[in-house]
Amino acid sequence: MSLYWRIFLLNAAVLVAAVLLLLGPVTVSTPVLLGEALVLLVGLVAMLIANAVLLRIGLAPLQRLTRAMATADLLQPGHRTTVSGTGEIAELTKTFNAMLGRLEAERAASSGRVLSAQEAERQRIAQELHDEVGQTLTAVLLQLKHAADHAPDPVREDLHQAQETTRASLDEIRRIARRLRPGVLEELGLHSALRALAAEFATSRLSVTTHITPGLPQLDPAIELVFYRIAQEALTNTARHSGARTVELHLRALPGGGVGLLVRDNGRGLGSAPEGAGIRGMRERALLIGAELLIGAGPSGGTQVRLNVTGSTTGDHPRESAR
Repeated sequence: MSLYWRIFLLNAAVLVAAVLLLLGPVTVSTPVLLGEALVLLVGLVAMLIANAVLLRIGLAPLQRLTRAMATADLLQPGHRTTVSGTGEIAELTKTFNAMLGRLEAERAASSGRVLSAQEAERQRIAQELHDEVGQTLTAVLLQLKHAADHAPDPVREDLHQAQETTRASLDEIRRIARRLRPGVLEELGLHSALRALAAEFATSRLSVTTHITPGLPQLDPAIELVFYRIAQEALTNTARHSGARTVELHLRALPGGGVGLLVRDNGRGLGSAPEGAGIRGMRERALLIGAELLIGAGPSGGTQVRLNVTGSTTGDHPRESAR
């Protein structure tokens, strides 16, 4: 039955009830007596309540669909509205679910193109930093050393300080280039890259421990890059915002098959803060490879980030843990 006829019949039922009351034994005097007015008022209230209840029942599927539309999130795919009833509302629900599926597919495709372009741009910038700026600063260091060797004593100390400043700048540029393009990931694999990443974030105020299960299945290079980038973003958020003293990084096999990444700290947690660009970027990367990403509170407080890749997206051959 269509929504039009459903609402029409509901209102018709209320009007028929009103007519039956008029044809009943109830009479109205002129002028209207107090008791008769009370009976009419009670009848009117009863009809309004009956009409409201029937309309709520009839429009309940539409309200459920409205709530589903308001809470739909393309970065958390897979949620669909249950199709109930028949007629236009059921067709509208099916159409909405189909539209949501198309939007999720288009979002995944566009995110893939954006992330691929972003990685290519990162690689280009890292290469230019290494080849252009790095080599220029290396030449400056050599020139400063040559000048310091032939400079008088009052000037030599200033030249040595300029050397140290230039050397520190060169180290910082190399660190930025490594973050932009994880060369160790391409050369030595995910295990060594995660250990190097943990060592990079470890400071006197933040202890980073790494636990990697040996014999994990081999992953596609694109999946390894997603693992690395999400671990990098999670550690960056921990170092910048959590106030944590310790953070654990786990790479392990999942009980049902596949590989899981866990980054867990003992900081202040997410609280009620909205998701920022970093977390949205992690969700887009997870969506790109069809992985499950869970971000929330840890068992003992703090924040934990879980990335689960099922066995269908991994290779079949185990890879020994890098030493």
